[in-house]
Amino acid sequence: MEPQVPTVALSRKLFTALNSTDRLLVAFWFVLASLSLLMRSRISFWHTIVLADLLAVTLVFALARVSLDANSRLLRHAHEWAAFPLVIFTYKQLYFIIPPIHDNQDYDQLLIAVDRWLLRVNPTQWLAQFSTPLLTEILQIAYSLFFVLLLASGFELYCRGRAGEFQNFRFTVVYGKSVSYVGYFFLPAVGPRFTLHDFSNINSELPGLLFTPVLRRFIDFCESIPTGVSDAVAQASAQRDVFPSGHTMLTLVVMVMAFKYRLRIRHWVIWVGGLLILGTVYLRYHYVIDIIAGALLAIPCLLTSNLMQQVLGPRTTVNLEP
Repeated sequence: MEPQVPTVALSRKLFTALNSTDRLLVAFWFVLASLSLLMRSRISFWHTIVLADLLAVTLVFALARVSLDANSRLLRHAHEWAAFPLVIFTYKQLYFIIPPIHDNQDYDQLLIAVDRWLLRVNPTQWLAQFSTPLLTEILQIAYSLFFVLLLASGFELYCRGRAGEFQNFRFTVVYGKSVSYVGYFFLPAVGPRFTLHDFSNINSELPGLLFTPVLRRFIDFCESIPTGVSDAVAQASAQRDVFPSGHTMLTLVVMVMAFKYRLRIRHWVIWVGGLLILGTVYLRYHYVIDIIAGALLAIPCLLTSNLMQQVLGPRTTVNLEP
């Protein structure tokens, strides 16, 4: 009888191929799949979520192992960048998990009450008096550049061969996104464009110039909001991703890291990022308390990122030279 490879040794070999970002994603998918199984009486698509997570885990293990063994630049690049689309894959799972857990109850009224307590007004309604088509256009473009900020910062580090810094940046971004996703579970909400304003009239109430309508439709598409439907249907279809503001949290994280690593685009990151954060409220996507929560969460995210990487295992620095 031929000797068999011990299962434990094989599992250890596969696991050691994972970097800290891979392990963070796998851990988060395990939590989502487990939660879907536990709440399967409420979550209609629990079987699809579990299967999708299993496939994602398989993909990550395969990419990690093959990129080390195959000596392929293409596979190595794919593994190094896979976390960014996979974090979006993770985000879309929340769409099917969060509402049924809360029996489709939203907490916008609580967030509105906090804003009023802090500022004595509804900020998005108060800001409307200062709106102009030019300002709206600028802020809508900046808001839509959120992922461009993340990718451009990572791309500069990657192209300059700064492997350790790129991998730290990648982990911190995925870690920050994961923290914001956890927040969505506690206080699901849709935002002031639905609760304090007429969603269907936003292009007439807050008009831009050229790109604003197209960019709004693109963001609506990313949040699973169909076009040409009633306000009630649009609100019911929207992703519950308001509190905390992940846009604010991750933009501040990228700003800090851009200066920490002295990126060539750091001043561009500051200007676009600042406009992006202003746009979160002006454009009616967020309440002010969402921005405050996102800004506060950016601090522990930055301070604990290195510790979390150590907890999840040693970071393997991969040579990024072509």
